[in-house]
Amino acid sequence: MRCVGADASQYKDYVLVLLFVKYVSDKYAGDPHAVIEVPPGGGFTDMVALRGDKDIGEKINIIIAKLAEANDLKGVIDVADFNDPEKLGSGKDMIDRLSALVGIFNRPELDFSKNRAEGDDILGDAYEYLMRHFATESGKSKGQFYTPAEVSRIMAKAIGINAARSAAQSIYDPTCGSGSLLLKAHDEAPYDLTIYGQEKDVATRALARMNMVLHGCPTAEIWRENTLSSPHFINNDGSLKTFDFVVANPPFSDKAWSTGLDTANDRFGRFSYGAPPAKNGDYAYMLHVIASLKTTGKGAIVMPHGVLFRGNAEADIRENIIRKGYIKGIIGLPANLFYGTGIPACIVVLDKENAHARTGIFMIDASKGFIKDGNKNRLRDQDLHKIVDAFTRQVEVERYSRMVPLAEIEKNGFNLNIPRYIDSSEPEDLQDIEAHLKGGIPLRDIDALAPYWAVLPALRGELFGPGDRPGYIAPSVVPAAVKPTILNHPEFAAFSARVAEVFAGWQAAHGERLRNIAVGDHPKQLIGALAEDLLARFAEVPLIDKYDVYQHLMTYWAETMQDDVYLIAQEGWVAARQRSCPLAWCRSGVLSSVGCVVRRPFLAS
Repeated sequence: MRCVGADASQYKDYVLVLLFVKYVSDKYAGDPHAVIEVPPGGGFTDMVALRGDKDIGEKINIIIAKLAEANDLKGVIDVADFNDPEKLGSGKDMIDRLSALVGIFNRPELDFSKNRAEGDDILGDAYEYLMRHFATESGKSKGQFYTPAEVSRIMAKAIGINAARSAAQSIYDPTCGSGSLLLKAHDEAPYDLTIYGQEKDVATRALARMNMVLHGCPTAEIWRENTLSSPHFINNDGSLKTFDFVVANPPFSDKAWSTGLDTANDRFGRFSYGAPPAKNGDYAYMLHVIASLKTTGKGAIVMPHGVLFRGNAEADIRENIIRKGYIKGIIGLPANLFYGTGIPACIVVLDKENAHARTGIFMIDASKGFIKDGNKNRLRDQDLHKIVDAFTRQVEVERYSRMVPLAEIEKNGFNLNIPRYIDSSEPEDLQDIEAHLKGGIPLRDIDALAPYWAVLPALRGELFGPGDRPGYIAPSVVPAAVKPTILNHPEFAAFSARVAEVFAGWQAAHGERLRNIAVGDHPKQLIGALAEDLLARFAEVPLIDKYDVYQHLMTYWAETMQDDVYLIAQEGWVAARQRSCPLAWCRSGVLSSVGCVVRRPFLAS
């Protein structure tokens, strides 16, 4: 049901507020020790009783006000007016629309009382799904409040939040938007880190507060104000509070960043490395992040590529930061990932720990690893995993990643433009005119297939023979016989058998676990274990990209398997059969379903 006269950025307020009220009512009503109090007359059941009431809009506002008052959520959940005739219609139209909307959330299957089972947060995922689509539909003006989940996960892993030492550590986002980046980073930590965030937009800050509660982080402190001109998190001595981890996706090239701010007299000393241009605030946000890190703190910030190479004041700031050793790495991302802009962005990874001893900056050009998703690009699971593996292990991959010495960067005038250091272009396909005119196959073209001949050495001799002049060879079989010759060759048969054996080993290792999924199991942990083991096993298989293998499984999980596994984990095999869950009809079918999808591409390669 779409509200009259309301675009995505407006009707989200109604949908998300009702989702919030339904959730806290299911989760906390009647519990005197709950972190959220559901007062009498302030819960979802009170809304249900209003269906068909001529004053339903006004009375829903009263219910929400009671809930907000009891939990210090005024200005958070009461921003939407449920008695607004311009958006909801008047008279019977409003009654019918609101009654239908409440009825949607009153379905028996929408029982959130058992939500949030150690990392499997179905409601939170649903909330983020809605947020993502609101950002997509709302366009440039509203796209800033959501950071794509894949980018958030890369940032969290790049700063090593999975190695957090205790719950006493903290994570902070100075431009937190709806809080999705903060939450994704928080979820990567082994402990319940203390969450801090600041957001200047009133409605977006309200979304962040609701998002925290829905994701099981009700104590997160999310403040509303301009971070640059009025940072909220300050120590007793007036200095800027510092954090163990900082993540940020600030507005790109903010032209109004300096409003209310005197950089020359900043009492927090954030601009000691230089003052950013008056009409471009990218470095203002980065300098704030640096100032907000503890001496061992680690941070990641999304920036437009211009910060890597622009001159004048920004060049001076960049040089000063590089000389301090604060930049640990730069990850170049594909274009058109973010809502509200199509320009390519990068993640600048900051690390103060041992910064004085840093001798290089690790760079990754991941600009070509993505899939089209509607009018946007999206990172696949394999793209994310490849980025994280390369960065966390500091693995140099040709045309993809390398450690760039500071001496080389200094020689380039402290320009960090990634193409200066990584040539990610594909080798040019050289045309041999002599071969076109006189026939024969250039020997260099065959030698370029060396990885294949390393696995299938005798096959080369079957396919090619001596040429009539130096540097060229001749085919030994007609074109139509090339494929049969390869498929029937004993070396190819041995290679195929090796691939099948590796897969069979993976299948045998996890068969019993899949056949015995039980109520209370955690699907995300399950698929994580399966996927990581598959990736590790195929890392040793030549000619096959282990990340492609990994993606086959993750695609099947997302499109088919996860819904069934969640159903079985929540309700058991018997209940799942009653709901016609395909995997539940035959327990052995769980593994065979995965096997059909994962194995097929390899045996055909």
